Amino acid sequence: MAAELRDALGNPLAVSDPASVAAVNDFVEGFIACEARAVNVLPAAQHDDGPIVQAYAAALHMFAESREGPGNARPFIERALASPLAASEREQRFVRAVQAWIDGDINLAIRLHEEQAREHPRDLASLKLGQYHLFNQGDSPGMLRLALAALPAAADVPYLHGMAAFAWEQCHLLAQAERAARQAIHLCRKEPWAHHALAHVMLTEGRLTEGMAFLRDVSPTWTGLNSFMVTHNWWHLALFALDLGQHDEVLRLYDEQVWGVVKEYSQDQVNAVSLLARLELAGVDVGERWQDVGRYLATRLDDHVLPFLDMQYLYGLARAQRPEAALLMRHIEAHAAQAAGPSRAAWQRVCLPACRGLLAHAAGDHATAVDELGAALPRLLEIGGSHAQRDLFAQIHLDALIRSGGLSGAQNLLQQQLRGQPESLRLRRQAEAVYAALGLDSALASLA
Repeated sequence: MAAELRDALGNPLAVSDPASVAAVNDFVEGFIACEARAVNVLPAAQHDDGPIVQAYAAALHMFAESREGPGNARPFIERALASPLAASEREQRFVRAVQAWIDGDINLAIRLHEEQAREHPRDLASLKLGQYHLFNQGDSPGMLRLALAALPAAADVPYLHGMAAFAWEQCHLLAQAERAARQAIHLCRKEPWAHHALAHVMLTEGRLTEGMAFLRDVSPTWTGLNSFMVTHNWWHLALFALDLGQHDEVLRLYDEQVWGVVKEYSQDQVNAVSLLARLELAGVDVGERWQDVGRYLATRLDDHVLPFLDMQYLYGLARAQRPEAALLMRHIEAHAAQAAGPSRAAWQRVCLPACRGLLAHAAGDHATAVDELGAALPRLLEIGGSHAQRDLFAQIHLDALIRSGGLSGAQNLLQQQLRGQPESLRLRRQAEAVYAALGLDSALASLA
């Protein structure tokens, strides 16, 4: 009798060609390690009827985060469902979870990934995909539950500790996050998701110089990664440099590391929008860089995959002074009006006012920006994204507050931030201007 085929984590496989196991492992290991080799499953899907092979190929098409994603993914999931191979319960559940994702039933997909974590805790590709959906809903406790469910059975896998670290951090449990991240790095120095989680911890705790040194130290390991992971970790390093007042270095990082790896990809685009916006808010002239980004954002007018993405596409188009910004706003309004299910509130109650505020800020209507962004900020968690990513919208709101004359409110926000980030020259310079305008120069001096 032939030996049972298994993936690199020990999960049984039903494939029509044993040679496909290598491609399956490239997806599984590549996906959890944020490596570009995950796409190697696509050629195998052209000739192998294995349901898991087809489902992995479908998932890759969905990760494009574009309006074309579901249509491109559907033929693969249909082949998975029609496969003559006797797939395991684990494989069948994963297929159903990806099918639910394609159909837009994210809550069903999450339930299936949660079941998988309990029943097959070494299916870490399923776990990471479940965390992705939960992250996009702002459900960090759900992310943590998934990781903790798998830890007893998969503590030997460094990438699981990285997944747990980011979940701990998003739950504001920073000491636990740091321990998990350092355990991941101890098991495997090249663990970029753990590097990312630890960067979040250090940024939140105001350990800016330490955070920048840490990321520089591990950056030589960022090889063979997918474009999101490599550009996003350099984006995090740029945030440290920006707060430390190293503006020329931030511009260099933007030009050489953050923008230009895969300009067509959603996550690379929002990294670029976010960093350019933060540079401008810090008083840095970014030259013609908005125009290049804007050319790629102009293709995103009908995506509406996630409100978190649409909001940044909109602001980038507005800052690039492209007429498509107004068209995208109309499309967002139409999409929000038709939104149903769990995402409806995020589109209607959070995304819409935030988008109105972002357009107002880009147009110099700071009073409207304060009102509209102020209405959205308390519920911003619902649009997904990380704390560090969503901070962009808080920074824009604070800038609008200052520019519209709301200095008392600005002082209240700024001083709390400065207390948590005493190394931040960016915040100190902003605070100096506010205190001077309030006639309280001596009060700020006493805090130095």
